[in-house]
Amino acid sequence: MKAVVLAAGKGERLKPLTENRPKHLLPIGGVPLLELSLSNLAAAGVKQVLLVTHYMEEMIRGHLGDGSRLGVEMSYIRQEEMGGTADAFRYAEAFAGDDEFLGFYGDCYVTTESFKALMSAHREGETTLGVIPLEDPSKYGAVALKGSRVTGLVEKPAPGEAPSNMVNAGLYIFTPEVFGFIRGTGLSSRNEYEVTESIGSLIDSGRMVRAAVLPEDGWLDVGHPWNLLEANSHALSRMEPYVRGEVEEGVHIHGPVRVEEGARVRSGAYIEGPVHIGPRSDIGPNCYIRPATSIGANVRVGNACEVKNSIIMDGTHVAHLSYVGDSVIGENCNFGAGTITANIRFDERNIKVTIKDERVDSGRRKLGTIMGDDVQTGINVNLLPGVKVGSGAWIAPGLTVHRDVASGVFLRDSR
Repeated sequence: MKAVVLAAGKGERLKPLTENRPKHLLPIGGVPLLELSLSNLAAAGVKQVLLVTHYMEEMIRGHLGDGSRLGVEMSYIRQEEMGGTADAFRYAEAFAGDDEFLGFYGDCYVTTESFKALMSAHREGETTLGVIPLEDPSKYGAVALKGSRVTGLVEKPAPGEAPSNMVNAGLYIFTPEVFGFIRGTGLSSRNEYEVTESIGSLIDSGRMVRAAVLPEDGWLDVGHPWNLLEANSHALSRMEPYVRGEVEEGVHIHGPVRVEEGARVRSGAYIEGPVHIGPRSDIGPNCYIRPATSIGANVRVGNACEVKNSIIMDGTHVAHLSYVGDSVIGENCNFGAGTITANIRFDERNIKVTIKDERVDSGRRKLGTIMGDDVQTGINVNLLPGVKVGSGAWIAPGLTVHRDVASGVFLRDSR
């Protein structure tokens, strides 16, 4: 079976992490999100892949190449204008030809088991839609079901009004006739051509649209910065632990830990897995790396630092006396001594984050800082829970940062 992967979007809700890279290349478990899903797709037996790209497509092409490293045969096509998911799938008509094909969104974390569950449930000549149970389907497309038959899709239903607790996972198997329904799809209320509208037309026409229930831990929508932490934790729990770098005497390692080639873990470091330490990174001495932490390449985590449930991207230095908790830190940042990412409110309420000028409840009681690339903090800087710091920002020593910091700003006064 062939696969069509949508990887065109900008990832506005993930800023500032997507200011310098497409969301599909954000790292989880030490591997870019899209690369991990494509490797899982190959493990499920799908080898021919078309990637529909747009935003920073050169970076995606440069990283994935011809796909041979991942076990797939990769081809690319550019979505000229961002017209929605139905418009994106329209570009795949020549690639699909007369064959059925698997389609999914490249900003989702999808396991091999989920791809296999979708293909196992599929029946030739039908459309198959991957669904997953969620406690609160109101933020997604809820699926109305009669047995295994999909009878309707309800986009973001009001709380308590969803037709079921099953949501559309954005994982499909289509027949070639879907392209006719795509051509007949009109603009949605969001002024986009959406493939869920095309599927609604398939349902209305009497075509069989079958639901495939995916494993509960086999799919995650990575639409917000805190979703990266969830996906990172999932990916790390499945990783193969090994030590290829140098681990000095006096290091304590508990649980699954992966130390890549060229990395050095110095004496006195205490590491609780699952943890990934990237190539040529320098960890310790006398630091504490806690579970669900992914450290990129050429990262420095030094004396008396603690890192917990976080992603630290390539080239960043957290040299001494600092705390990074429940945070996503971009590339080539430098933390002055005593920089603290606070991750819990005094009142222990859920932490809200500003997303596209709106305050959004993250649903998390613990969430630290979301930081872009090339950020510099002075000594004794405190970043309060849910604060975002844009790429290239500088923060003067001794400040407590209560609000988001724009990209390129030199923050001298936190008032």
